[in-house]
Order: sequence, then structure tokens, then C-alpha cells
Amino acid sequence: MNKTLYPLFGIVTVLNTPFKTDGAIDYGAVRLHVREALAAGVAGFLVPALASEVYQLSPSERIKLVETVLETVNGEVPVFAGAGEPDPARRKTLLAAYLELGCKQVLFQIPFRDEEQFRTDFYRLAEMDVKTIMLQDWDASGYGLPDDLIGELFESVEAFRCLKVETVPAGYKYSRILSLTNGLLNVSGGWAVSQMIEGLERGVHAFMPTAMHWVYTEIYRCWNQGKTEEATDLFYRILPVLAFSNQHLEVSIHFFKRLLASQGIYPTAGVRVSSIQFDSQHQVTANRLIQGVIQLENEIKRGREAL
Repeated sequence: MNKTLYPLFGIVTVLNTPFKTDGAIDYGAVRLHVREALAAGVAGFLVPALASEVYQLSPSERIKLVETVLETVNGEVPVFAGAGEPDPARRKTLLAAYLELGCKQVLFQIPFRDEEQFRTDFYRLAEMDVKTIMLQDWDASGYGLPDDLIGELFESVEAFRCLKVETVPAGYKYSRILSLTNGLLNVSGGWAVSQMIEGLERGVHAFMPTAMHWVYTEIYRCWNQGKTEEATDLFYRILPVLAFSNQHLEVSIHFFKRLLASQGIYPTAGVRVSSIQFDSQHQVTANRLIQGVIQLENEIKRGREAL
């Protein structure tokens, strides 16, 4: 099978789900968020995913989210629809609904028990008419999927073009997968965005963070222009944010929803269910960091306007 590198380079934003005060999804806020991210120069979108509180959303809500983003993007950049669902039958139903919307790119998030189970589940989904598959390699405490299994699936399934690496350690796996696939599997960094500079040095093609679109796109832009010191200095300015938000996935969701609400993009910072208490000290720290992010993004916007 002769594959070329899938053209996904830059920042692919993972959308948090905005809720109204009554707990319903605010689709108007989704559109506003998408337009803001496009203005910043993102290369694509992923929705719904873990940062979207995907398992707190009904199937109809997930489908409506994807539909809303597709309509707002209008083909300007790729939209990867997250087909995360523990039950294989519900996973196929969800995927069929995305395909019915005309979605051409899908993220496969498949629970891993053993290689035989994973291989079977992957092939059953891949049999459907998906144009581009991104596979999520999620393991918050370990190495994730075996390299050889990823290589086998890449060689045998034409639509499998992208891999989202979210493992520990991430950097080592970036390099191994790029080498294994001769640089032809598009590799993105997800949760390990705190290692973004290392990822850039290792040749990672794209990064999938949440919010802070202007900062992330500026880091990537500077790096690609050979301004590596400027990119690194800019990255260092957001390290306190990443150190705070990356304590736990739910801390990250709380933080970035508060940021988006402070920016006037989301109506509330509400989450549906949280196992983490975002207490008063969290809020004090978050508010301080949010003011720094807003100031930094305003600096970047003024700088681009001056170009």
C-alpha cells in the first residue's frame, strides 16, 4: 500500500462543550468558539473528545455538536468526529451517524484489553466508509498501544492516516512511531502538550490542545519560520498554565472553561459531572493564570495586526 503523509500540520483544537445555566449545550457558543479558533489559525478541530466531557453527552448531543462544527467550519479545515464509546455496537451506530452528516475524518477511541480484541474492534469500524481515520493512543499512566500493532494497522488499512499520541512518555513514542512508519503516519501530540517543544524537535506534525488558540498557533508559526528561540520563549510563558491545568483531566476542563467564559466565548464555566472539587484555592490560582493568558493573547493579536 502506497501512502502519503496526511496533510495535518499545526494546532488542532479539542473543543470543550459549553453549557447554558440550565445545563443544555449552547450551540451558539460552539459556533463562536470555532470562529475564534479559525481566526487564530488552527489547522483543524476534534469534537467530541475527553476534554469535551464526551461520556457526559448523549448520542444525539454528540451528533449535534459534530454537525454544528462542520457547518461552521464549512470545509475550511478538517473536523475529526470523536467516536469514543466503550460498547462496540453503540460505537458503530455513532460512527454511522457521523458519516451520514458527511464527516470525512473520524477519531477512533477504542478501549484496549488485548491485541486480539483491539484489532477486531478496529477492523470492524474501519470496514465502514471512513475516508480518514485518526487513532487515539490514550494511556495516562503508561506506554499505550504496542508499536507493532500500530504499524500493522497502518500498513493494512488505507484510511488509517493519523495517530494521536497521549502516553507516558510521549516523546519516546513520537520518535519510534515516526521511524516505524517512515514518517508517513501523521503523528499528533495530545495531553503531552506540556512537552510541545520536545515534540516539535522530534518532528511531530500537529498538536491537539484545548483553548489558548492564539498562543499555540503562534508558537507553531514561529517554530516553522525558524524562530525557535522566540517559539520556546513564548512556550515558557504558558508553562505555569500547563503545570496547573495538567494536574488532572477534570482540572483542565474546569480551567479552560473558566478561561473561555472570561473571554466572553462561553456563557458559563459549568461542567456536567466532576469527580474533582475545583475549590476556592483552585479558583484563585485559575483567575490569576487566566489574566496572564488573556494579556498574552492580546499581545499576539496586536503583533499579528502590525505585520
